[in-house]
Amino acid sequence: MCGIGGIINSGLGRDALEQRLLAIQRSLRHRGPDDEGLFLAPDGRAGLVSTRLSILDLSIAGHQPMASADGRYHIVFNGEIYNFMALREELERAGETFTSRSDTEVILKMYARYGPDCVREFEGMFAIAIWDEREQTCFLARGPLGIKPLYYYENRGTLIFASEMRALLSSGLVPRNLSSPAVAGYLLFGAAQEPDTLVDKVSSLPAGHYLLWRDGKIKLRAFWTAQFEAEPFSKTDAVTTVRAALEDSVRRHLVSDVPVSLFLSGGIDSTTLLALARQRGANLRTFCISFDDPQFNEGNVARRTAEHFGVEHFDWRLDSGTARQLLERFLQCSDQPSIDGFNTFCVSKHAHDHGAKVVLSGLGGDEAFGGYPSFTAIPRLVATSRALNAAGILRRAAGRALARYSFSPRVRRLGSFLAGPPTSAAAYWCMRGIFTPQETAALLQRYCPGVDESDEVASRFPVPVQPTVQDEVSYLEVTRYMRNQLLRDSDMMSMAWSLELRVPFVDRKLIDIIGRIPAALRLAEGKQMLLKAVPEIPEWVARRPKHGFVFPFKDWVTREWRDIFVRIELESPVKLQTWYRCWCIFALNDFIERNGIDADRLAAAA
Repeated sequence: MCGIGGIINSGLGRDALEQRLLAIQRSLRHRGPDDEGLFLAPDGRAGLVSTRLSILDLSIAGHQPMASADGRYHIVFNGEIYNFMALREELERAGETFTSRSDTEVILKMYARYGPDCVREFEGMFAIAIWDEREQTCFLARGPLGIKPLYYYENRGTLIFASEMRALLSSGLVPRNLSSPAVAGYLLFGAAQEPDTLVDKVSSLPAGHYLLWRDGKIKLRAFWTAQFEAEPFSKTDAVTTVRAALEDSVRRHLVSDVPVSLFLSGGIDSTTLLALARQRGANLRTFCISFDDPQFNEGNVARRTAEHFGVEHFDWRLDSGTARQLLERFLQCSDQPSIDGFNTFCVSKHAHDHGAKVVLSGLGGDEAFGGYPSFTAIPRLVATSRALNAAGILRRAAGRALARYSFSPRVRRLGSFLAGPPTSAAAYWCMRGIFTPQETAALLQRYCPGVDESDEVASRFPVPVQPTVQDEVSYLEVTRYMRNQLLRDSDMMSMAWSLELRVPFVDRKLIDIIGRIPAALRLAEGKQMLLKAVPEIPEWVARRPKHGFVFPFKDWVTREWRDIFVRIELESPVKLQTWYRCWCIFALNDFIERNGIDADRLAAAA
C-alpha cells in the first residue's frame, strides 16, 4: 500500500523536476511512512515517486519505484494484488525469474510480457503507473471498482498524476481553479462525481480504466464495468454460490505479511467477515466506535459478537467534545470533501492507536445484497411515476410546484423527480440527493457566478441496461454512492492514519459471480441471501434492524457544534434546514479556503 505520483513531459530541467516530485512525495508521506523512492529518467522527461506502507514483502526488495532488469520499465503501485502468487507461478513456468516476494514485481513482469491488458488478470485493488523508457510512454491504471484513487492533470502534453489531489496541487504545476460541473455534482449528490474533481482540469481516472500517454496525447480505455446478467438459479444453488464466493474473497483479503484486523459494528456485513475469517483460523482484532446515545450505539452488540467468536475487541466511547477536537485534523485529511468520512476517520485513528496496519471493512455488503432502503423504495417510485404518466402535464406541474414551494428538502427532491422522466437514475437521486437542481443553480452563483450546470450534471450519468430495476439500483449504489463517496472517503481517512483498508465485498471476482444470480434472490429484502449463506451470523445480529455505521451528527451540528454552522446558514442563498446540507456547504467552503482555490472569486461573490 503506497502513495504514488509522477510528472511526464513537463519541460522542466532535471533539478526543477526533482524538486516538484519531492513536493508530491512529501504530500503523500502519510500514505506510506515505511519507505520512499524517486525515479528520474536520464533525459528528464519523466519522473516517478512513491511512499510505501509495507504489507507484502517487508524487505528492501519491495522498494519502489521498481525497475525491470533491463531498465526499460519503471513502476509505482498503490494497492494489493491478491492473486499475485498464482500469476507469479504462471510467469515462472514461462521462464521468468524474481528477486522479491512482492506483487509489484509481478505487475511489472506482467506488463512487460502482455502490455496494458494485463490488468484484466489482477484480482485486488490497485492504482498503477509504469514508465516505458524505450517507447517513451506512460501507463496508468485503476482497479475495476475504484477502491484506490488516482488523479491526473493533462495540459499541452504534460501529464501529472498522484494518489491524492492535494499532492497534485503541491507540485505547483496545477492551476487552483474551481470546476463548476464538479461543484454542481457535489451539491446534487454530496460528493464530486467521477471523473470530475473540484479542481478544474483535474480528473479522477475512472474505475476499471487504463490510460496510455504517448507523444503528448492520452487515450482512455475501459477494461471492466459492473454488469448484472441474471441466469437460472435455484435458491439452494444461489446460497451455495454466494457462500463459496464470499469464502474465496475473504481468503484472498487475508493475504498479508502483517496482522489483519477488522472494523466491527453491530451489523450483518462486518459480522459476516468475522465469521468467515474465524472459519479460516484468522485471529483478528476488532475495533468499534460507541456512543452514550443508544440510538447510535453499536458497541454492546459488537462486543457481544467479538466475545462470541473469541477475538480481542477494542471499543472507543466517543463524545461530541472529543469529536470536535478531531474535526480540524479530519478536514486537513479530506482531500476532497463529502458529507461523510468522519466515522471512518475516527475508527481508523482508533485502530492506528492500537498498532493496526491492515484492517477489513464490511463496506459494500449493502450494495451487493440489497441492504439499503433504496432497493425497495426506488422501484416503487419509478412504478408510481410511470403510472402517473397518463396525467402528463399535471404530474410535471405538480412536481414543479412541490420542488419550488415545499418546506421539506425531501419533498422538494420528490417534486423534482415527478417533474422529470420516471427513470431509476432520477429516483435514485431523489433518495440520495442533497440539493434540488433549482437550489444547486442558486448556490452555484456563489461559487461559480454566471454558470448553471445543475441540470446537465444530473443527467449525464446514464445507467447501462440491467435485467431489472433492482439491478439498476445495485449498479447505481456501486458506481455512485459507494465509489464517489464511501470508497473515496474510506481510502483517505484510513490512509490518513497509515492504515490499509481492505473491502472483501468490493471485489471484482465476487461481483462477477454473484451478479449472475437473479435480483429476486440476491437482493431479497433484509439481506436474506447473505444470512442464508452465512448461518454463523448470531441471531442478535441477524434479527437486528438495519442501522448503519452512523454518528450523532444531527445533535452535534444543531447543538454542541452549533457555533460552527450559524454563519453558514445565515449566508446561504437557500434554506439549509438539515444537518447534512449544513455540513455539505461547510465542507465545501473549508476545502476552497484551505486549498486557496478560487478564493478571490468566492470572496467577491459572497
